Amino acid sequence: MKFHVVIPARFSSQRLPGKPLLDIKGHPMIWHVYQRAIESAANDVVLATDDTRIAHAAEKFCPRVCMTSEAHQSGTDRIAEVAQQLGWHDDEIVVNLQGDEPLMPPALLNQVAAALNAHPEAAMATLAVQLDDDDQVFDSNAVKVVTDQNGMALYFSRAPIPWRRGEFESARPSTEGMLRHLGIYAYRVGFLRRYVTWSTAPIEEAESLEQLRVLWHGERIAVDIAHEAPPPGVDTQEDFERLLKHLN
Repeated sequence: MKFHVVIPARFSSQRLPGKPLLDIKGHPMIWHVYQRAIESAANDVVLATDDTRIAHAAEKFCPRVCMTSEAHQSGTDRIAEVAQQLGWHDDEIVVNLQGDEPLMPPALLNQVAAALNAHPEAAMATLAVQLDDDDQVFDSNAVKVVTDQNGMALYFSRAPIPWRRGEFESARPSTEGMLRHLGIYAYRVGFLRRYVTWSTAPIEEAESLEQLRVLWHGERIAVDIAHEAPPPGVDTQEDFERLLKHLN
């Protein structure tokens, strides 16, 4: 099975501007993300950005850097432009490794690509883990997912799902059967070409979750249970400080 990895990276993060270039043990964060990508079974790795500062830093270690439009609203849109620039075919598989995941286990890149390859009826694939932290039940940053009996996503939400009637009102709810979504995706290139033609969906805007656009338009998302839970990514200064403490 062949697949590409694309690392979308932008400078203007609202919560932590410039985070792809933050120094971690003498290297920018995106260097560490790139290392995780090349440790996977990917055929090639591409870094996609709209910022020349990130591009110049990445060109020192990444052979394939694509400059993309500043107008993209999501990493998926940016990856679609990369696929177009590089002339990838509709049936090729692309894995989205976000530029703020320096500790992502390479095995999960292989797993999400394999999950899509195993489900020709799905347009994309993603991973989830059992939610076992009570504090994450009502944490809007911990996205939950519910699947059908075949492992296809029914819905993603920042709210607790499934909602067990009577349980939430009386005591601290059980996390049994609750799945936390991991922000790693595999797509077929043909799907990416369709995705960029769609307008945003009402449920996507309500939850601020781009994967809901896929379900809204009737496409299927395969959800595989991750073989291991990755450490958290870096969204805030607190996350970054926690990462440095972990590495030290």
